[in-house]
Amino acid sequence: MTDAPVRPTAWQVATVVAVADETSRARSYRLRLSRPVPHLAGQHYVVRLTAPDGYTASRSYSVASAPDGSGEIELTVERLDDGEVSGYLHDVVEAGDELEVRGPIGGWFVWRGDAPALLVGGGSGLVPLMAMLRLARARGRSDLVRLVASVRSPEDLYYAAELPGPEVTVVYSRTAPPGETRPPGRLAAADLGPGPPPAGLTAYVCGSAGFVEHAGRLLVEGGLPVDRIRVERFGPTG
Repeated sequence: MTDAPVRPTAWQVATVVAVADETSRARSYRLRLSRPVPHLAGQHYVVRLTAPDGYTASRSYSVASAPDGSGEIELTVERLDDGEVSGYLHDVVEAGDELEVRGPIGGWFVWRGDAPALLVGGGSGLVPLMAMLRLARARGRSDLVRLVASVRSPEDLYYAAELPGPEVTVVYSRTAPPGETRPPGRLAAADLGPGPPPAGLTAYVCGSAGFVEHAGRLLVEGGLPVDRIRVERFGPTG
């Protein structure tokens, strides 16, 4: 008898196989799923914690890893002040621990790796876009994507060692590193690329509500139709 397929909405146990700091307040967790479910770049998982008295707390976290058939996923979690789940993950969880997870979830903010895409992320909004960039690179199709990451300072940049490449632009809004030619400042139209958007381009914008609204306005003013812009807003979830 074979196991029945796992529905994406079913809870399952995942083992933490690796933990790595991205910034002083963000950490990536590599999880091995007990019953793997294929995911798409841009989807997310819910992590649930259960206390001895039965109290539960759950939060959604985007998948940062590309679909690769390994049975593992990577979630990057920003520590929030007084965050119930993020605080526990940062302070307690280490390699070898087990977590309850449910997913993958989401069908709108996904990129399948077969069409031109402009990826625009602010702060922690870079996480699902990193899954898209990693997918493009793994398939040898970096020509399909351009990623623009907006962060306050170099210390706030996720995936700093892996991110650089000809298809990536980093915009610093407050403090730029030495040698950076662009002065610090808010995301501008010029950061999104020259000229009108190419035919068939879809933009994926992820970040805070204010960042998403600002970036979306720049894209529309630059000639990209509204129906070619997909957005995901991040807010404090603890």
